[in-house]
Amino acid sequence: MTREPDALLQAMFTAARQAADPAVCVPAHLPKPPKGRTVVVGAGKAAASMAQAVERHWPADAPLDGLVVTRYGHDVPCERITVVEAAHPVPDSAGEKAAALILQKVRGLGPDDLVLCLISGGGSALLSLPAEGLTLEDKQAVNRALLSSGANIAEMNCLRKHLSAIKGGRLAAAAAPAPLVSLLISDVPGDDPAVIASGPTVPDPTSFADALAVIGKYGIQPPAAVLKHLQAGKDETPKPGNALFANTRTVMIATPQMALQAAAKVAIEAGITPLILGDAIEGEAREVAMVMAGIARQVRRHGQPAKAPCVLLSGGETTVTLRGKGRGGRNVEFLTALAVALDGAEGIYALAADTDGIDGSEDNAGALLRPDSIARAAMKGIEVKACLANNDGYGFFQAAGGLVMTGPTLTNVNDFRAILVL
Repeated sequence: MTREPDALLQAMFTAARQAADPAVCVPAHLPKPPKGRTVVVGAGKAAASMAQAVERHWPADAPLDGLVVTRYGHDVPCERITVVEAAHPVPDSAGEKAAALILQKVRGLGPDDLVLCLISGGGSALLSLPAEGLTLEDKQAVNRALLSSGANIAEMNCLRKHLSAIKGGRLAAAAAPAPLVSLLISDVPGDDPAVIASGPTVPDPTSFADALAVIGKYGIQPPAAVLKHLQAGKDETPKPGNALFANTRTVMIATPQMALQAAAKVAIEAGITPLILGDAIEGEAREVAMVMAGIARQVRRHGQPAKAPCVLLSGGETTVTLRGKGRGGRNVEFLTALAVALDGAEGIYALAADTDGIDGSEDNAGALLRPDSIARAAMKGIEVKACLANNDGYGFFQAAGGLVMTGPTLTNVNDFRAILVL
């Protein structure tokens, strides 16, 4: 191995992020300017950096304007496209106003115009325009409940689409008959365009009945207006086969698999065998950690399914069912559970982080687990099992010295996990 474990894991994470950098992945997929206007709209943690990439590669003499909404702290300078910042993961009034403005901008366009929609992870919370009869407070309450419920991203976005005036294909409906091209950076398992940012420009295969089933499955107690809206089931989202999508095109420009492949290349160059276990792994973070720990031990003891030195790479989006009141997101939850499962096993290191640079609501992207992390934390009076029970992965890695800080990366292809077995 040509690098120290910490440096190698960090290098793989950097390569994964750079593979999804809008400056790299947007230009090759830009459509030709139309005869008329081009209106750029979009939402997500990468929306501003995607808009900047569009501006830098769009002909100076071709009309271009628009509005995109991104998370607070994710703005970048744009000249022709307005950038609005709003709250994530719980929506706020800034996102509500931006979503309303986006609908206004795409209405009234004709067949000689073009709507270019830039979509990335986080768009569901940022496009927070409630359906008729609902309020922003209603949507905030549902979002908070979803975030602590253990629901996966597809289930969350099914419910969000049926409480929205813009998601689930409704943005495409507003833009018709103008041609619409959507460029997507995927942050969801399976790269389903209908799930990414709740699919504002693509058909929605889910129904009001599906949304009600999500509420029942997780015991969510929504505001009365929300329950009434879902039970009424009026104004269903546009479905596959609807003619309004005839002049739309959706292009996936960056995915978790692309990021994992970039990380694998770094591993190979360092003399490490990469094993990509999957780009769409879901489930409770601590349960996924148990499985991953078992695979890592199998490699170390028996040389299967690959011989050491190797690195186990995976992506996707795990979930966390909140039981305590600690700090941290799903990546430090995963790593804290992995630490418990490995119990200081020699020669096994791991990094798990969100490619957007923010794990949950804290200031870290994720963390790095070392064989001595439990001992390091214990020296400061922090016990790993107590941290896991309290959902306090941040506190554990703050004590162990393993927090990974990147700041906002201005992209998002979901979580990155690498377990290095020496």
